[in-house]
Amino acid sequence: MFATSISPARAFFLGLALLSAGPALAQKTVGKTKINAPQPTSPLVSAPQVVLAAAPAAVIAPPAKAEGPTGWLTDLGAAQAQAKATNRPILAVFSGSDWCKPCIMYDKEVFAKPEFTAYAKDKLVLAHFDFPRLKKNQPTAAQLKLNEAAAAQLNREGDFPLAVLIAPDGKVLAKTGYIAGGPAAFEAYLKKAVPAL
Repeated sequence: MFATSISPARAFFLGLALLSAGPALAQKTVGKTKINAPQPTSPLVSAPQVVLAAAPAAVIAPPAKAEGPTGWLTDLGAAQAQAKATNRPILAVFSGSDWCKPCIMYDKEVFAKPEFTAYAKDKLVLAHFDFPRLKKNQPTAAQLKLNEAAAAQLNREGDFPLAVLIAPDGKVLAKTGYIAGGPAAFEAYLKKAVPAL
């Protein structure tokens, strides 16, 4: 009987260990089930892939409540067209803005910071695909379709948060989850993935 029960002290220390691992865990959603998985150790976690060219569509402006960072494209086809026209890589971010704690931290600590905006302005094409769960935060049907099309190409595993760096020719250069350390740490990751940045 004693071997199958957990002492209160052991449960307390186990809980502390789980809490302290917070940002080090990436959240993964399978169906409606959230799974915690360790953050990838390599900043370049994916083998090169090629994103299928999507038919260009109109750019959909983020809603006034700003699902994600302002000034970001919400259509992968439009992002691909802009990347080709400007010869800049795409940074596509997948988030769950009202349920994924690391996603919320990523937005607050990196993407919403003026330092990151200034850095990315002339170096990247920014695209954001949000998958909120609360009914009041749901995107329009058209935006949901765009988000799902982007996820079908770039985030089949359903990882949240996920930042995908894509070359102007559509080749996936790198994928990563949450990176702690603010804009400077994220910029260092980008420069490691693409030294020209």
